[in-house]
Amino acid sequence: MTPGGAGVAQRHDQSTGGPAGLLGFGYEPGRAPGARAAVVDGPYGGNDGMYGPDDTGYGPVTAARAGDDGTDPGTPDLGAQLASHTAEEVLADYLHQQSADFLRSLRSHRESGSDAEGAGEAARQLRRAARRISATLHTFRPLTEEDWADQLRSELGWLSGTLAREQACAARRERLMTALQRLTGRGPDRSDRPGRGERGKRSDRPTPSSTAATAPSPSSSAASSSDPDPDGALSAGAARAGALLDRQLTLARTRAHSAALQALGSARFHAVADSVAVLASEAPLARTAAELPADEALPPLAEQAHRRLAEAVAALPLSRAGYPYNAAALAADQRQDAPWHQVRMLVRLSRYAREVIAPDTSDLRLAEAGRALEWHRDAAEAAAAAAAAARTPRIAPATAYALGVLHADQRHEVEAARFAFGRVWLPRTPDRKS
Repeated sequence: MTPGGAGVAQRHDQSTGGPAGLLGFGYEPGRAPGARAAVVDGPYGGNDGMYGPDDTGYGPVTAARAGDDGTDPGTPDLGAQLASHTAEEVLADYLHQQSADFLRSLRSHRESGSDAEGAGEAARQLRRAARRISATLHTFRPLTEEDWADQLRSELGWLSGTLAREQACAARRERLMTALQRLTGRGPDRSDRPGRGERGKRSDRPTPSSTAATAPSPSSSAASSSDPDPDGALSAGAARAGALLDRQLTLARTRAHSAALQALGSARFHAVADSVAVLASEAPLARTAAELPADEALPPLAEQAHRRLAEAVAALPLSRAGYPYNAAALAADQRQDAPWHQVRMLVRLSRYAREVIAPDTSDLRLAEAGRALEWHRDAAEAAAAAAAAARTPRIAPATAYALGVLHADQRHEVEAARFAFGRVWLPRTPDRKS
């Protein structure tokens, strides 16, 4: 575990198993000695709340299907693309490019001044480059100077996590406020239910026969007043729940902003920037990288990253998550969310490994899976924020009720994200005939 961040850990002597060719490379992968899992990002995965794998908007998560064997049917002959290059040439070119993007984003961040939007965009691009550098140094670690690569990867994880917290808090606040509006009927996607106005008119305008009727007994009045009114209780507590969440998340965002400014002015950050500047001109790679053909050295390591991903996905309860409204995700338990968060990081490692080997191609399946898991992560963290707010001492029962409804709503989002991931990942199955 790195300072300021958490990641995926895997021992180098752990068996990867699984069939060959999961990425469609056509190679029988061997186990790379000394390969360990990376700490790619900080606690928020390096992404803002409403951004997908490439810091782009989520968009609809579609059921992107690969072949029945889990490969992309349109995968080109990657061996032919790498045959004329050494492993050092391919890795150095990719690392130089990402390091240049990192330094360019850092300069844009410094020049943004009081432009909060420009600073935020520059920070996203900076983290985007940091994630790719970190993932590449991890996946192809046997071909690098390992001590130097491990140190830089650790520091990039710290930086990415520190810069992500502020915008993660802002996105989480926006997510929860939007959900509260939707749940209370004040959002644009939900109008007042029909009949509510008519009931109000009937209660405000009693008929002469009703006024002439015998007054109800005290016991009947008490019974009618004790009838449950979920909508009324939710509406009564939503305003205070929103104010409480706004106060807590705004405070968290302010603290994260201060921490980010402090980090960017620290000697530790300047050391990271100096290391990336060195990487932009000269990638510290092992001697073997200059001697090995790229088509022999790189695909087995990228394949190993995908095999770790396949093993982690196999441990998920996809059979249950494949049924809508299965209620498996409604219980707030970090232990059941952790395997899904691990898969999200492994999806990212696999995507970035493919970028190194085949920069001109993309795996739609991995991209869609990443979007679904980012959605899962954001919903789980939003639910945790609602639960934390509900534990505030001395809040009104109506406020606690509204926060409970909000928590349940976000856990339903977690369930929906798991369902979407299963639809993307599982191989195509014949449609059942009705």
